[in-house]
Amino acid sequence: MPRRKSLTRRLIQHLLLISLARTILTAIGRGRAWDEWDERKLQTEPAEPRKHTRRFVQTLSFCAIFCAGLALSAGAGNGVYSLLEDGSTPAATGATGASGPSGATGAAGKTPAAQAVVHVVQAEPQAAPARPTVAATRVTANAAATAVSRPLASSTATAKKVAVAETHARPSLAKRTKPRARPQQQAPKAPALDPEVASFPSATVWLNRAAPDPTPPAARLKLSFARDLVRYSRVAHVDWALVLATLRAEGHNNRVPASASGLRTLAFKLSGFGGRANAWAAALAYSSDTSLADRVVALRHYYRAVGLASLVDGLLSQKGDLQDRVLHDQRLQIYPGGRQDVANGHVDVRVLALMLYLAETYHEVTVSCLISGHHLYARPGVVSAHIYGRAVDIAALRQTSIFGHQAPGGITEQAVRSILMLPGGMLPAQVISLLGMGGPSFALANHYDHIHVGY
Repeated sequence: MPRRKSLTRRLIQHLLLISLARTILTAIGRGRAWDEWDERKLQTEPAEPRKHTRRFVQTLSFCAIFCAGLALSAGAGNGVYSLLEDGSTPAATGATGASGPSGATGAAGKTPAAQAVVHVVQAEPQAAPARPTVAATRVTANAAATAVSRPLASSTATAKKVAVAETHARPSLAKRTKPRARPQQQAPKAPALDPEVASFPSATVWLNRAAPDPTPPAARLKLSFARDLVRYSRVAHVDWALVLATLRAEGHNNRVPASASGLRTLAFKLSGFGGRANAWAAALAYSSDTSLADRVVALRHYYRAVGLASLVDGLLSQKGDLQDRVLHDQRLQIYPGGRQDVANGHVDVRVLALMLYLAETYHEVTVSCLISGHHLYARPGVVSAHIYGRAVDIAALRQTSIFGHQAPGGITEQAVRSILMLPGGMLPAQVISLLGMGGPSFALANHYDHIHVGY
């Protein structure tokens, strides 16, 4: 291959070009030398206007110098790059190489890396200390040739490049440890069966939501029938509630339980049986059935407690009137916190009607708990019905305390039976004492001193 020009020779050529350009510019700019004839011309002849030709020539000369400078810079850069590349690139191989027959490459044009096996020094990649280093590996000439594109000049340079290639090519041999499985949390144990239903196969779920009116529209009395009921009862001198309770106990539950003639006949019959003085005896004489007579008396007390307007328009429409009656009824003995609950409108309308019903039946009722004073939970995880204003605790009836009077046939049994005979919409969901009498009533040992009635 022809030898490249040296850097010194190139620099001399460039300096000569610059000197020549400078000389040309000086000659163009100055022109001829100054002499005495020029002074005479200045004195006698007026100054000639400047010509644009000289300005154009100067501009062209500066452009040429600028382009020459650019070419010079580019040439110098190429020269420096060639020198650096010549110092780092190994000489060409073959018989015509620069080394000759006695150089690094012999006459046969074979390099030592072409046949011999290259031993790669152990490489330590920069990684975490836990990963092991890559062990020494034997690499053949074919693998080295694919990893490095240029021919190898010495075994040392080849070993370094192959070691780097092996370091990046081989994946880490470190064993990946499997993540430890988290200990499985044991599922929470199912809560124990509610003590209120321990004898039943499943627990009871109490839903606290807005309840409908206990007196649905289909069971409300027509206004015309209510007027006829009051008129015929007055004529027969009998309580209108007794006449209506007799009709309902016989199963007449529609909005018009009887016609006008039938209503008049029933009212006079009950009056003839002494209904004004003894309602139970009149009902028994009319039906000849003690259980029916008991239900008639219970319904009569309920209808008198809530009033005829509640039976026509529904209990919810008369809640304000029921609250006022509870607060002013002398037969109801309510603790101060409970009276405040009633005044604030927090007590359910069914509880209000129940207290008035018990007062109508037993003439004196002591209320020990409504909302205020009761704890949040009735049992673990179950919010008490008292918190929603849907329960009441009765501590005494007819001036007889519930504590110590829960024997069969006593005041507690009578009260529970009276509560269980309420109409369908007013039937409670819980009647708790020491007596279990079927239906929603059951016994709990911690209710030895009161009757709990909850909706």
